[in-house]
Amino acid sequence: MIHTLYSDLSSFKTLDFQPGLNVLLAQKSDGATQKQTRNRAGKTSVVELIHFLLGAESAKGSLFQVDELREHRFGMTCDIGGARIRVERSGGAKSKIHLATENKQETLSNPEWTRRLGKQWFGLDNLPDGAPSFRSLFAYFARRQLSHAFNTPEKQAEKQQLGDQQTALMYLLGLDWPIAADWQLVRVRDKVRQVLRRTASAGALGGVIGTAANLRTQLVLAERKLKTLQDNLATFKVHEEYRALEQEASRLTRELNALAGHNTLDLAAIQDIEAALKTETPPELDDLEQLYRQAGVEFPPGLVKRRYDDVRAFHESVIRNRQSYLQSELAAAQARIETRDADKRSLDSRRADVMGILKSHGALDQFQRLQEEASQQAAQVASLRQRFEAAEKLESTKTELEVERKLLTLRLQRDFAEQSTRIGDAIRAFEEVSSQLYESAGSMQIDPTANGPAFKFPMQGSRSKGIKNMQIFCFDMMLMRLCHQRGIGPGFLVHDSHLFDGVDGRQVISALRVGAQTASELGFQYIVTMNEDDAFKETEVDFDLGKYVLPVRLTDATEDGGLFGVRFD
Repeated sequence: MIHTLYSDLSSFKTLDFQPGLNVLLAQKSDGATQKQTRNRAGKTSVVELIHFLLGAESAKGSLFQVDELREHRFGMTCDIGGARIRVERSGGAKSKIHLATENKQETLSNPEWTRRLGKQWFGLDNLPDGAPSFRSLFAYFARRQLSHAFNTPEKQAEKQQLGDQQTALMYLLGLDWPIAADWQLVRVRDKVRQVLRRTASAGALGGVIGTAANLRTQLVLAERKLKTLQDNLATFKVHEEYRALEQEASRLTRELNALAGHNTLDLAAIQDIEAALKTETPPELDDLEQLYRQAGVEFPPGLVKRRYDDVRAFHESVIRNRQSYLQSELAAAQARIETRDADKRSLDSRRADVMGILKSHGALDQFQRLQEEASQQAAQVASLRQRFEAAEKLESTKTELEVERKLLTLRLQRDFAEQSTRIGDAIRAFEEVSSQLYESAGSMQIDPTANGPAFKFPMQGSRSKGIKNMQIFCFDMMLMRLCHQRGIGPGFLVHDSHLFDGVDGRQVISALRVGAQTASELGFQYIVTMNEDDAFKETEVDFDLGKYVLPVRLTDATEDGGLFGVRFD
């Protein structure tokens, strides 16, 4: 229960609350013009102040960071854990929460404060990961217009994630909340999978991830190439004079080629000499005489023969000299060939030795290049292996998630069957409140779907803003009843005037009556902020709203008529 809201700001309007229904009204003063409204009177600020004192963040731009309020301390006395506690906080020192009881004063950090509140009001101590936070649960008991909490009953903020919503409500209703927490983990994993798959399909990661089948083939081939390079490195022998031996082998080859060329020339010369030796002979006498007769020349008897002998002797001398010369040239050519052949054998033997060394060894720079190639290949193999594992996991995750969803659905159905009494209490509580507001009572459905527990609220005319808001009213009253049964909750419920926007006057007064009766029955405090003319549009027999109205009235008609007594943007 909240007893008092106060501040060291002198113009602040202290609010004192009582058990049961408390109605804070904003009225239009007699001096107000048509342009002056009650929208800035401070009705919503009451809700914001309660949240601020109970651990809400106070970022730049929030109400308690404006210059007119930032350095002032605001406070509240309330019941926590069976004791009356005074809690104070300022926007300028938002990280410090000052607490005081009759016997003790202390200062806590905001996280420490919310942990204590979660333990005292909701039993949020020693719970596993995924448990709802205090702030997530408390927001259902003081819905904030700034968070758009009046859109649907099951959400206390427009941006509240489905997993947070399901976990919080299952916790408040006493169901197996870890199922909802596990479901959120599945959603997160599936969202990551879908993002990666869409990105890969769009081409941005197509070359990075690829398909598992294609990458498997690339990986096998890359690993085989790496194995070959590593084997070559293991058997590689470095010769320090490898480059000099390479040059020597090249020189030996050139010399052998030159010797072979010279031998070819000498062999051709030998053939010519041998042919010339066979044709070097003097002409025969009969041939010479026949030649003279044909020429018609007569010589004295014996003259031709005598002359021929002289010529023959001369020719034989010339031929002998020619043959001797050719023989010497032939011998010289053969000698040169023999010498070259000997040189070729020596050079070829040396070249064979050099080539053997080159074949079994390598140069240092070759070894280094081989090492670099092996390193690059190893990096490529590692990259391919990561991409393959990512692609394989991506392709298998969908199946895994489908299996997990089915298992979670079974767990949820089993829990709903085991907790059918508790679920029935929630449904009946919602229907009982609804039936007091409308002839055709609305209902609440809690379905164990393939995406976790779904909360639905079928009601005739539910598209109407007013009826939607009354669904929220019924839902919140149901939560108060269920939490009372379980002994958890802050012990109060706060409704901003926005809850009654668009609601017919008859339903407004009926809701206030139901709220007052339920609060009295269950022993909780129900705080409502409203516009005065909305509150008294209709009346009900045996229900006097006036006795629940706080003596403090707010107005936006004057500069000091609001909650804080000062005007600020």
